Amino acid sequence: MIAIIGILAAIVISSVSNARQGAFEAKAQQDMRNVHNALLLYQLNNGEFPPDADRDVPSGLEQYLSGGAWPEAPWPRSMYDWDNWENPDEPGQKIYQISVRFCPVGDPTNCNFPEDSWANSFDYHSAVYYCIEGSCRAHVSRPVTHPAYCINCSN
Repeated sequence: MIAIIGILAAIVISSVSNARQGAFEAKAQQDMRNVHNALLLYQLNNGEFPPDADRDVPSGLEQYLSGGAWPEAPWPRSMYDWDNWENPDEPGQKIYQISVRFCPVGDPTNCNFPEDSWANSFDYHSAVYYCIEGSCRAHVSRPVTHPAYCINCSN
């Protein structure tokens, strides 16, 4: 009887963990779509996207965000990041994306990656990102093949 209860408990715990990870991803998708809409309004009113903001809200974007606040990323100890980069592979081209970072700036030993299989090979430069334009990637200093997970890319 105790063995059966143990097996059932393990199944329930695994199901709850999978559901929680799925909820984190769904929340990230919703947040990123909302931030993307705010960025489009910003671009419409200012003629261009805001400058890069390392793990922070770009200046002036608050008025376009619902509630006026940059959302907190859903995974524990993760944060959203606005990326406005020059494409290192195509000079003169830009990369615009919203990313989720899992490591504090300058601290590659204190990362907290998602428990999903797509994050198994993540490292300090890896990210979950929502590509708006350009050759989106985990980080501008890494090739497009660096471990990352794109929320809105067709795979």
